Amino acid sequence: MELRVLEYFLAVAREQNITAAAESLHLSQPTLSRQLKDMEEELGKQLFIRGNRKITLTEEGILLRKRAEEILDLVNKTEQEIMLSDDVIAGDIYIGTGESEGVRLLIRAGMNLQQRYPDIHIHTVSGDSYDLMEHLDKGLFDFAVLWDPVDLSKYDSLQLPYKDSICLLMQKDSPLAAKEKISLADLSELPIITSRQQTDNTTLMNTLKKLDMKLNIVATYNLIYNASLMVQEGMGYAIGFDNIIDTSGNRNLITKPIYPLTELSMNLVWKKYPVFNKASNLFLQEVSKLV
Repeated sequence: MELRVLEYFLAVAREQNITAAAESLHLSQPTLSRQLKDMEEELGKQLFIRGNRKITLTEEGILLRKRAEEILDLVNKTEQEIMLSDDVIAGDIYIGTGESEGVRLLIRAGMNLQQRYPDIHIHTVSGDSYDLMEHLDKGLFDFAVLWDPVDLSKYDSLQLPYKDSICLLMQKDSPLAAKEKISLADLSELPIITSRQQTDNTTLMNTLKKLDMKLNIVATYNLIYNASLMVQEGMGYAIGFDNIIDTSGNRNLITKPIYPLTELSMNLVWKKYPVFNKASNLFLQEVSKLV
């Protein structure tokens, strides 16, 4: 399968219309239609459901769209790295991370680097640990920030000098708002909103299992801002990291620490035996100076 044909496929997936996609690619409609048909025959799967005015993706088409985007992103990243002159210190650094105040250290490292080499560009992408490790393993990220407990055996890593505390986000008029800290027993009766990874093998879930307790999870989130909206609307109480949730102004929100949960350490991780560009190598050196 040619990269050019993957670009054609993504254009159709984006435009949801053969004519519009052909115009954006500067191709004739019959040529584009033939390329797509050949692709489906090559794969032995139907990728599109062709309607009168709109084209939608089948389940196989949705999977191919995701993989095609990853493939083309990696190709573009590789081309940019190879094309750089040996004498030029420039390039792109891709960092996947969750939401944490500790990310400031990485920002400072990036700024220090850019003061010396202004043609270095820093790109951060937010996500949970599942997404971060998937993109790191595929080479789409140079680095990822992961929190304990996490299996680091297949990565190289550097522990960052910052720890995050787990807190409970609630409305200010909640009965629990008067408490200095929230106990695990308090959580058992609440409608809980938690991140995707908190439903898995985490410090919180492991502690609850030991105590034979279960949470009433009514919703999950990927990024904490959406969780804060759920809390504002009265859906429940959100579990997340402290210091990253906006409780100022008239948002009617407040956070309380959850005890006896321990603080979670941050780790900057990268693939073992990495093929770093110069920019990524220098970034890692800069972060090491700040640790």
